[in-house]
Amino acid sequence: MSDRLGAPGTATPTATRSVGDLVRAAVSGWLGTALEFMDFQLYSLAAALVFNKVFFSSNDPAMAVVLAMATYGVGYVARPLGAAFFARIGDRLGRKQVLFYTILLMGAATTLIGVLPTSDQVGILAPILLVVLRLAQGFGAGAEISGAGVMLSEYAPANRRGIIASLVALGTNCGTLFASGVWALLLGVIVEGDVVAWGWRLPFIGSALIMVFALWVRFNLKESPVFEQRTDVVDGRALSREEMIANATESGDTRTLEAAHRKPVKAVAVSFLLRFGQAGNSGMIQTYLISFITVTLAMNKALGPEIVLVSSLIGFLTIPLVGYLGDRFGRRRMYIVMSSLSLLLIVPTLLAITSKEASGVFVGYAIVHNISVLGLASLENISLPEIFGARNRYTLTAIVREIAAVIATGIAPIVAAAWVAATTGSAIPIIALLGIFTLCALVAAVWAPEWTGRDLTDPRSAM
Repeated sequence: MSDRLGAPGTATPTATRSVGDLVRAAVSGWLGTALEFMDFQLYSLAAALVFNKVFFSSNDPAMAVVLAMATYGVGYVARPLGAAFFARIGDRLGRKQVLFYTILLMGAATTLIGVLPTSDQVGILAPILLVVLRLAQGFGAGAEISGAGVMLSEYAPANRRGIIASLVALGTNCGTLFASGVWALLLGVIVEGDVVAWGWRLPFIGSALIMVFALWVRFNLKESPVFEQRTDVVDGRALSREEMIANATESGDTRTLEAAHRKPVKAVAVSFLLRFGQAGNSGMIQTYLISFITVTLAMNKALGPEIVLVSSLIGFLTIPLVGYLGDRFGRRRMYIVMSSLSLLLIVPTLLAITSKEASGVFVGYAIVHNISVLGLASLENISLPEIFGARNRYTLTAIVREIAAVIATGIAPIVAAAWVAATTGSAIPIIALLGIFTLCALVAAVWAPEWTGRDLTDPRSAM
């Protein structure tokens, strides 16, 4: 194998990087995404288990739980704001610099949660500080996974972008599993009273080790080769719109002039629908469906975490496989295949789950989770960066990704819970909502032209 990446051709950057550079970029993307999802999973479990006792002194235990979960949701509100702020800087000054600061902000906020005073010590100041750190965590995370996807797409050879960018999606599994494992170990070796008193701090403080390693990797990471060879980048900084147009007019750069005067309306719409479909399925399956199995179907509470664990382990095969197939057959075609397969399997998998047989629940959940969530996530992580043009790739990827996710994941579980309650526990609302979200992704893929392997130095969007 050659020690240089980037075969000649219009779809491959001419500013090449070594295999070592690509490995560093891949590890950087994987670490950042793993840390992001580990941080959020650590927090979600802490909010459910101890934060109602540590940060919210209330005579009403139910209200304390509501307040603890509300602080969990605050982080998601901050994500689109962070996406817009950091991604714009990333398009102007480079991806490397921004990715260093997003992981620093995200990791530092998580670590500091572990040293916060409790409400018994400082009263109302404790939950206020918790909300501030949660906002900072979400603000940094808003541009993290999008930035990792953009960086890997711009590093990888055109014919391997899908399999390499799938590492970002694998990071989500790693982070979630690691956080769940840490909490399981904590609860298994420390008595409940000590967990509430001091044990809950250990996972948050310990996350600093991963943050430091990730910062070291990113500090030694080279800038994206696509960013370096953009025609509108001079001395590491993107020109203003006026300067860009003037330069393009003088040099006869028709691609840049076309990009400057053409709004990427279809590219934004297609990307939004692709993301909206996957995020909606994720909210339904990874959030609501577990609650449905535990509460509505009244099955053993231990079953939910076990199902998620098994299905996530299967995802370590699903995610890279779908990424490879996207490289081999085209991402548009794979979106159509995976979305169509998802539509066909929604009813059978939900019937298996509602059978209340443990084997049926495991198989049904694993199939719908891997196809409708993880498979589409593997395609999405590389598709959004490929669809957008070079000048605004990071900004548009991050904003579309976070806004679609906030809407879909915010609405889907609430609508599902209300609709299921109104139908006295029927699975029909779940089937209908999963069908709607999956159709969004399918319609977008059918509507769009193929975008796989295109020239990422092109300032124009793919459609």
